[in-house]
Amino acid sequence: MPVEWVRRVGDLLTRLPECVERDAWTGVAWRVGQATVAHIFGGEDQLVRITFRAEPDEVMAFEHMGAPYFRASWGRNVVGLLLDDDTDWAELAELLTDSYCLQAPQRLASQVTRPA
Repeated sequence: MPVEWVRRVGDLLTRLPECVERDAWTGVAWRVGQATVAHIFGGEDQLVRITFRAEPDEVMAFEHMGAPYFRASWGRNVVGLLLDDDTDWAELAELLTDSYCLQAPQRLASQVTRPA
């Protein structure tokens, strides 16, 4: 996994209230309390993926959009994105902020300005 990509995601997420970086079973995850906000990991296919949470209607939209988005096979609100040199980091920042707000307790989520 490119260290710079992990750092970029970490810089965004660790600014959010009580969001912490942790080593995951593979790759790196960010959590608020016991809830996972995002998880970045590499696969045997040499592709780097990040998973995050989304609203149910957005999950369906991502699933139908296809690559670089995908629906994870676990959890009803888990979607992902294949990261590469063409990743739109501004869009990813919005998606991760939304994921945080879905996973965080209301007292923390209310401190964050969500993208429109």
